[in-house]
Amino acid sequence: MNLLDDLFTNPGITEALPEEFAATLQMVGISGLFTLLIGLPLGVFLHASSPDGLRPMPLTNRIVSDVIVNITRSIPFAILMVSLIPLARFLTGSSIGPVAASVSLSIGTIPFFARLVETSLRDVSSGKIDAALVMGSTRLQVITKVLIPEALPALISAFTTTLVTLVGYSAMAGIIGGGGLGRLAYNYGLQRFDTTVMVVIIVIIVIIVQVIQLVGDRLAQRVDHRTASTAGTARKRHERTVDHHIRDTSAHDDVVGTP
Repeated sequence: MNLLDDLFTNPGITEALPEEFAATLQMVGISGLFTLLIGLPLGVFLHASSPDGLRPMPLTNRIVSDVIVNITRSIPFAILMVSLIPLARFLTGSSIGPVAASVSLSIGTIPFFARLVETSLRDVSSGKIDAALVMGSTRLQVITKVLIPEALPALISAFTTTLVTLVGYSAMAGIIGGGGLGRLAYNYGLQRFDTTVMVVIIVIIVIIVQVIQLVGDRLAQRVDHRTASTAGTARKRHERTVDHHIRDTSAHDDVVGTP
């Protein structure tokens, strides 16, 4: 009963939680949008400029891949966010708050998502790419009509993974000044030892992650033509089996009914 009373009377839940929950969604939404808009073209470029890509540019690819993407991915996010505070202040006019934190979140996850995009595009069959080139398709047409559509389920799964990562990063950003559920957990859970608030925050973060994962998995399955083709083949096989069974039953009845 004390726990239930605390849920409805604790100011950390009744007053601070709605605002910080909205701040977390704002951080994930803004940084997720910029990650998609910048990370997807960057991943396509990494794939196309690779030695086996549509437009090989070994030197440029190595600079972008090794120097920019790999170095950024290797820096722990907490350190990266602190180092990007001057940039966030320059771009947003503030070094704290969800909008300022979105700058560091975007820069931290764009290379991660770009690498996932590159890996997803690499799994597309080279035979389909060669066939499109033989039929006269341009490189841009191959990318937009073959590569991305064929890799779309994997790309959706990659973006889903990125959003889940952003939820975790946003909690760390909150401790450094970004706000959101991370700041609430730090202020109430760590400094005030408020177990109830900590449990509620953990449950909310788990729910957010589960919803993102569920929606992403459903979208990936819906656009996966291989799954649809398999389902269609299984359905046709079942229909043929039923037809054969009906014909066999009819033939048996005719034989039995023959005097």
